[in-house]
Amino acid sequence: MEQIQLDISRVYDFISAEEIKKLSKETKAAQDTLYQGDGQGNDYLGWLHLPSEITAQQIENIEKAVAGLKEKTEILVVVGIGGSYLGARAVNDALSHNFSHLKKGQKAPHMIFAGQNIGEDYMYELLELLEEQSYSIVVISKSGTTTEPALAFRILKNHLEEKVGKEEARDRIIAVTDSSKGALRQLAEEESYRSYIIPDNVGGRFSVFTPVGLIPLAICGVDIRELVSGALEMSKRCDSSIPFEENPAAVYAATRNALYRSGKKIELLVNYQNKLHYVSEWWKQLYGESEGKEGLGIFPAAVDNSSDLHSMGQYIQEGERILFETVVSVEQTDHHVSVPGDPANLDQLNYLKGKNIDHVNKMAELGTILAHLDGGVPNIRISIPALNAHWLGQLLYFFENACGISGYMLGINPFNQPGVEAYKKNMFALLEKPGFEEETAKIKSRL
Repeated sequence: MEQIQLDISRVYDFISAEEIKKLSKETKAAQDTLYQGDGQGNDYLGWLHLPSEITAQQIENIEKAVAGLKEKTEILVVVGIGGSYLGARAVNDALSHNFSHLKKGQKAPHMIFAGQNIGEDYMYELLELLEEQSYSIVVISKSGTTTEPALAFRILKNHLEEKVGKEEARDRIIAVTDSSKGALRQLAEEESYRSYIIPDNVGGRFSVFTPVGLIPLAICGVDIRELVSGALEMSKRCDSSIPFEENPAAVYAATRNALYRSGKKIELLVNYQNKLHYVSEWWKQLYGESEGKEGLGIFPAAVDNSSDLHSMGQYIQEGERILFETVVSVEQTDHHVSVPGDPANLDQLNYLKGKNIDHVNKMAELGTILAHLDGGVPNIRISIPALNAHWLGQLLYFFENACGISGYMLGINPFNQPGVEAYKKNMFALLEKPGFEEETAKIKSRL
């Protein structure tokens, strides 16, 4: 039976199998804390059993609800920031045609994003594009007052209403927000938008299997049934009843913590499939926001190879030895392109004649792993049978589960993000937001 495989054998030159095994009791204790729900942040554990709680009827209801919107939408604008957009973007980008924005005959709406930055040029150019296209909006925010998405939605809502009229705009806007409170919930009720609930017990970075991810993905043609099915399968493999050696999330959490304690402070998530770029971005938020607190945590970074071998490769090979790599490898590609022969052979590539490009890529991956091992970089490898909704569901849930275990192994609350508020306070003070007068005076005294 095919399944995602975790290979930690290439860390044994740096930390032994015995050292990792010694952490099994500590890992199990952290896992029990997670599953028993008696640790810090236990009011945000709704994601843990979510794949088994999503019913076929709920998925069918989502598919039926968005069917009409799909038919009249060329572009879906997803308004959100952080976990409110990264999960959907990770899955959508991984499963989309590389050039879908240029490809003729594209049936599913194109997913694009707003509210993930405060770029004025970005917004101006987005409005230019939307003026020419039929579009709909999914706005995602628990409160409705987070600056970046709230700002973008105010502008886009006005634009859509001016373009198609208030009544039609109402039918083209879906709100994903709190069940009962907040500015977006109030607006959704006042304007009679279709709306879906962000569960109170699921934090943003763990929300890809809630309406936060499922609604925009369903609109853009992703098979959300398979996505959830994959997550469900992985949740069974990661359950606390599964022995340590057979539990991929427990082994990954133990291995990365063993490496961290040996002095490896930075984890690079590496891919050799460019469609996984935003899976890496999602992963960076998941681990960075969950573990980076109280002066602790592995710094999550990512590279897209082989592109980044020509920019970051030198540092990885010979820089400070504080790195380890986790390589996500896709075993089979959807398409096959072989290298043609050339009589002149000026580029000296005839030795590759008849070989598929993916074979060349796999050899680049293996060669790089071996070179980095020789250079002092431990390697964890996660192999995915293929890039589809089912295996992505497995991969994302695997990372979520391991993150909860790993956070408790660090002795911190993996489910809060107190440091995120620091920049907001300064920004509001500098913008002279009402209620921040005291902070404004303090800030101005420092400038």
